[in-house]
Amino acid sequence: MDLRGRGALVTGGSGDLGTAISLALARAGCSVAVAYVGNRRGADETVAAVEALGCPATAVQLDQADPAAIDPAVGAAADALGRLDVLVNNAAWNIGIPFTELDRLTVDVWDRMFDTNVRGPFLLARAAATHMRKAGGGRIVNIASVAGLLPTGSSLAYASSKSALIHLTRCLAVALAPDITVNCVAPGLVEGTRMANRIPPEVTEHLRKSVVLGRAAEAGDIAEQVVTFCRTDTITGQVMVVDGGFCFH
Repeated sequence: MDLRGRGALVTGGSGDLGTAISLALARAGCSVAVAYVGNRRGADETVAAVEALGCPATAVQLDQADPAAIDPAVGAAADALGRLDVLVNNAAWNIGIPFTELDRLTVDVWDRMFDTNVRGPFLLARAAATHMRKAGGGRIVNIASVAGLLPTGSSLAYASSKSALIHLTRCLAVALAPDITVNCVAPGLVEGTRMANRIPPEVTEHLRKSVVLGRAAEAGDIAEQVVTFCRTDTITGQVMVVDGGFCFH
């Protein structure tokens, strides 16, 4: 798919990785709707950076853990951009709870994790698909984690939610074919991001020492893989791990 003139919605666009993805899509020619929960300043900065590349951009407030907020936010993004061709489900929530500390993993934590990291992307994909079909098709890219493939990460609930997101990707690829492709990027440790800062220090150190390349993933690498998935016409239901080689060590 030629991305020039397309409209893209990036959730979690006010954060480090969301900004990198928004800018990569803009460099490919997309106008971008930057979704944010509470960090309006960060969203505005991302919008300004996209506009500096010569592409239209807008900020859209969205708490994806609230089902009632999904359709209005997606509609606002499509209206502002004039169309919607790309959805990047980047927003997520995590909290650092070691796997062995099961008593700290409360029902509230579990439910918030799955409401945000699984149900939210599903509802966003369903809402976005309506607008994508009007435009003749589209691309959905979910941002999961190596924690969805291996028993690691910030918490047992986070790992389980990302595993669910990976399988949701495959199921949506079937449900939305042939007009819409659905793929997934599974990053490893992305140093310097707010999400990475919530990972328990012992887990972070283990990840640093375990990658065969000797360096963590960078936000730019993940953003470029998102663009690749958006451009391709023949790949769907796939998961690309970007982690410096942790899974092979």
